[in-house]
Formats: sequence, structure tokens, C-alpha cells
Amino acid sequence: VQLQASGGGLVQPGGSLRLSCEAAGVTFSNYNMGWFRQAPGSEREFVGVITRIYNTDYADSVKGRFSISRVRAKNTVYLQMNSLKPEDTAVYYCAANSKGDYRSETSYDYWGRGTLVTVSS
Repeated sequence: VQLQASGGGLVQPGGSLRLSCEAAGVTFSNYNMGWFRQAPGSEREFVGVITRIYNTDYADSVKGRFSISRVRAKNTVYLQMNSLKPEDTAVYYCAANSKGDYRSETSYDYWGRGTLVTVSS
């Protein structure tokens, strides 16, 4: 099983970025797909999730600015990030969850390596 996140980089405050996460070796449609992030010196935190039936849920800190989508034919999930703030700077991880609380990282079965997003002028 492999989850490959990509699309990170340097962006100015107020800018946008789209992350992608492609899944291989797993039946994509069986999993809720979550995004987490870890800022320097902080614990990893929940960002959002798109369920296997295409419902979404977001952390309050990103609600209204971030959106998650998935394309079954491409085995890919996307995280669209708008109105980025310096406090969004972190390594972003995608992960696959089959059961349990999708807001809890301990409920996830598989993790990607992460991609760095830096929001700075």
C-alpha cells in the first residue's frame, strides 16, 4: 500500500495551493481519506476528511478555506487550500481510514510520507 502526497511548496499569505494524494495497492473506495498536518514543534493534527460516501468534515481552523475532494477513477484525493495563513505552515499528510473516529490519527490504517507547505512572504 502506498499513499503519495504531492503539491507542497512555498506560497505567500492569502495564496492558494492544491495538494494531491494518490493511493496504490488499496481499494480506494473502501476508505475514508483524511488529511493531517504537523507544524514544527507541534503534534500532528486533523485537517479534514472525505468519507467513502463523499461526506466531508474539517477542523475549525481550516473550515471555509480548505476543501477536500476525491476522484475514484484516479485513486486520488485532493486538498484545496485557499486564503493560506502563516500558521498553516506544516508538513501535510494524507491517510486512509477504514473504521473508527476519522478525526483521530490512531484510527488510520495507512499514511503517506507528507509534503511540506510553507506560507511566508
